[in-house]
Amino acid sequence: MNRTHNFIIPALVAGLLAGCSGGSTTPGAAGTAPAMTAATVGSATTWTSAKWGGGGYVTGVIYHPVNSSLLYARTDVGGAYRWNATDSTWTPITDGIGWGPNEGQFHEVESLALDPNNDQFVYMVTGDGATSYPAPKGRIYISSDRGTTWTHYDLPFAVGGNDDGRAYGERLSIDPELPSIMYYATRQDGLWKSTDSGHTWNQVTSLSSIRLTNGGQVYGTQQVVFDTSNRGTGTQTWVMWATVNPDYAKAAGLTSSLYESTNGGATWAPVEVPSAVSGYYIPHVVRAADGYFYFAFNQTGGQGRPGPGFVYKFGGGAHGGTWTQLLSTTGMGVGGLAVNGTGSTTRIAVGMTSWSDSSKQIQVSDDAGLNWHEVEANMPHTSDDCKGWIEGVTIDPANRDHIMHIHGGGICETTNASSATPTWSPKVNNLEETATLAAVAAPAGAPYKLINSAGDIGTWLVSDLTTRPTKGPMNWWSSGNAADLAWADTSYIAATGVDNANGHVVKAFWSGDAGNTWSQFASLPTGGSASSSQVQSVAVTSRNNLVWAPQDSVPSYSTNSGATWTQTNLPAFTATWNGYFRAYRLAADRVNPSKVYAFDSGGANWSGQPGKVYISYDGGHSFGLSGMWGAQNMTPNGWGDTSMVVNPNAEGDIWVTDGNSLYHSVNSGWNWVQVGSFASANGTMGATKVALGKAQAGSSYSAAIYVEGTLNGQWGIFHSDDGGVTWSRWNDDMHQFGGNAVMVGDWNTYGRIYVNGAARGLIYSN
Repeated sequence: MNRTHNFIIPALVAGLLAGCSGGSTTPGAAGTAPAMTAATVGSATTWTSAKWGGGGYVTGVIYHPVNSSLLYARTDVGGAYRWNATDSTWTPITDGIGWGPNEGQFHEVESLALDPNNDQFVYMVTGDGATSYPAPKGRIYISSDRGTTWTHYDLPFAVGGNDDGRAYGERLSIDPELPSIMYYATRQDGLWKSTDSGHTWNQVTSLSSIRLTNGGQVYGTQQVVFDTSNRGTGTQTWVMWATVNPDYAKAAGLTSSLYESTNGGATWAPVEVPSAVSGYYIPHVVRAADGYFYFAFNQTGGQGRPGPGFVYKFGGGAHGGTWTQLLSTTGMGVGGLAVNGTGSTTRIAVGMTSWSDSSKQIQVSDDAGLNWHEVEANMPHTSDDCKGWIEGVTIDPANRDHIMHIHGGGICETTNASSATPTWSPKVNNLEETATLAAVAAPAGAPYKLINSAGDIGTWLVSDLTTRPTKGPMNWWSSGNAADLAWADTSYIAATGVDNANGHVVKAFWSGDAGNTWSQFASLPTGGSASSSQVQSVAVTSRNNLVWAPQDSVPSYSTNSGATWTQTNLPAFTATWNGYFRAYRLAADRVNPSKVYAFDSGGANWSGQPGKVYISYDGGHSFGLSGMWGAQNMTPNGWGDTSMVVNPNAEGDIWVTDGNSLYHSVNSGWNWVQVGSFASANGTMGATKVALGKAQAGSSYSAAIYVEGTLNGQWGIFHSDDGGVTWSRWNDDMHQFGGNAVMVGDWNTYGRIYVNGAARGLIYSN
């Protein structure tokens, strides 16, 4: 006997009768006539970031070479920012990028460049995937208004904005005399050149025509540095240098890590580097105003790598000169490098990587490298989050005492670097680069607004959107994957995640006092210990009672806050794919928590297994397939392209998106109707996310509905105030965020939804 279709018969009959005789009068619902209401109108007026502060890897901080008041930052997965000195905040400049499949990858910024002759122009190279061959190609984005708007062109080479060594560079270089000429040092494909401001590109075969095909982490060519002695002539710069990492040098048969061209790149000649650093990586090269070069060399490649590492000065002769070693380190690596001034008082700042010596973070010399001292380690800090992956250092060209460095959690700065004890603080106001993996909003009146489950920072209860949250089960390096709360008892919460700091072990917790204290589950259900991704779900029905659907596993329920578990009768998946996880999406009915809904999206769009919704009438212990009248035929799609949400104001009121269409049931899933004309078009999916939030006053339906998808051929986030009868776009083209893996409605404020964008933390509408 197939237990999936034969669960508790009395509960089934009771639910069936309730579905037939009760029912909602929701406009557009099965068996009811749409109410006559005014058309849905209006859209979000502004979008604001919920406060965390940093949280991700900023990979570069770049001053405009002439206008020192202009400062930009690039990140590995969260786009780019421009500093606003008026209110001391970062302004996101890439929120308008992306609205189709895989657009989030173009928020992974590998390099930024600024036109030295026009401070309005910004150039940004983005993409993800240079670790494979053939790899997807990147893009160059061009702005003529400091990043307010962008135009993009597809590139003929791969870009690795989130690959190892992503803080090296800058890989994109602009000829300071003729800015229409650009060079890009790629990871796989050698050096490339554009003569039309980045619109088209050709490989510089005079250096090498080799393309790396081995896959994995590749570093390739690294940087082009121009001779600026012809400054002011307006003609092409003929003398330039290119650095090459050892993996590409070996594959291409190049004999050095440094090459020089004296004829605008027509030919290249190797420049011999010191034997101590032969075969080393060159994270950064800086050319000072007096023409001298400063090189950072490290034996190993990538962020946070150990040494040996060296800093050398190079120059003093025609088209080259001599090498002078300024700094060496064995255990520590050398990453970031910045230079300010010339001559004997040149200030040099070096970022020390790895963790082998806690007494070194930023080494500084004030006499052109003769003597060195530490300016950050063991100095006063307003936050302890300033360590790790210091592959980029910047000295303010207008104030040498203002030194900044990047790290795995954002940016840190000091404004008194010449002090005996410099003070360091985070510079991350409105720079939000956390990756929310799941979120759930609390009912109005709860002591918190929502639960945020995020990668690398863990699970947090958000009670004030303007301050960093403090309540969570693992307040260290961890990831939150799923959470839920008892709707009628919001002090009870259950959350799952991964303890990254202690062996990347899956852990789950519960709190009975609204997050003030937490207890770890005494045991994990079948599949729980392997459930390390966000492809999982938790549904809390009441205090101590919950159901957990781990990735690629049959859900289990617990009646004692995780002390013991029992598997439900939901069917095991007949096909799963390693790396492309599948899971049931669970939701407890907020009016009648003895009802629990489970949605299987089919796992992937090629699975051939239509999406299905199952219903439980005994708190998630046993389930049966929904759709007794009319078989479901939901489009199969992956976890990230589908969703399910329940209306907490009406029993049995469920909304589902299958990646193509929006479905609604008002009788616990026994009948389904397709709502709206959402449908895949022009390469975008029809309906991927649905969220419910506080209803507009006087609305005919008890919740505002928000859907991300394609409506009448246009992609966007759409909302309805009348149960789905009429729709209006909620976002605009300046707020696309690269698409959203998470969207949640707020139950305290009408018109407020939370989205996560491409690793942009939590952004909410006003």
